Amino acid sequence: MKQYLDLCRKIIDTGTWVENQRTGIRCLTVINADLEYDVANNEFPLITTRKSYYKAAIAELIGYLRGYDSAAQFRAIGCNTWDANANENKDWLNNPNRKGVDDMGRVYGVQGRAWKKPDGSTLDQLQKIIEGLSQGNDDRGQILTFYNPGEFEFGCLRPCMHTHQFSLLDDTLYLNSFQRSCDVPLGLNFNQIQCFTLLALMAQITGCKPGKVYHKIVNAHIYENQLEIMRDVQLSRTPFPSPQLTINPDIKSLEDIETWVTTDDFTLSGYQCHEPIKYPFAV
Repeated sequence: MKQYLDLCRKIIDTGTWVENQRTGIRCLTVINADLEYDVANNEFPLITTRKSYYKAAIAELIGYLRGYDSAAQFRAIGCNTWDANANENKDWLNNPNRKGVDDMGRVYGVQGRAWKKPDGSTLDQLQKIIEGLSQGNDDRGQILTFYNPGEFEFGCLRPCMHTHQFSLLDDTLYLNSFQRSCDVPLGLNFNQIQCFTLLALMAQITGCKPGKVYHKIVNAHIYENQLEIMRDVQLSRTPFPSPQLTINPDIKSLEDIETWVTTDDFTLSGYQCHEPIKYPFAV
């Protein structure tokens, strides 16, 4: 929680105003932020200075791991975050590759589960990584990437959190996650939750011990219409201690995640928080 608040203060105190072409809204921006999450000691990085809807973030992660390409699929498991990008993004609405209402195209999990190869076949990156780690194999290339510049025009949004690299030291699994762009007030806590949960899940289904997540953000920003709320409301609140996350121990394989896992398989203990804050979302 402290590192989240420290980043918010750093952006406000030292950030540079940038005109954002995609949204048309200015944002205060800093380049390069590094965060760490201690999964081994279950220090769940959940925001406590406002109510955080952690199950929606986990639902989105489940959708990515399943390779979903429709906002309707995400809604069905408890996540509405793709509704706007699938149905209100003007560039995507005018894109001839869009298949219709709720279509997201070839973004995030589609790339992770069905990366297109030159011969027309697909590569399941996630399955390959799980097989390797389950066998205790770290070839320094256990990388899951959603960033495919050759297919940007086939999706509604370029991935922000674009690459995850897993590293196995003895029996402990680590994760380095790379993010090109981050809406800090609105999106960062989703990203934190997902990085933490991804490592915890991958360790559980590969039989490894979880270590730490190292989260690199290149462009961290606060939009102009979010600034007053962050500065005058959220940063004025005193944070509570971090809660702990419990994952259903019956989740033992990727097939489990694909078939029956729901957000009910992820529970928190010790979560205290302040009142919710509604930040504007830039499409």
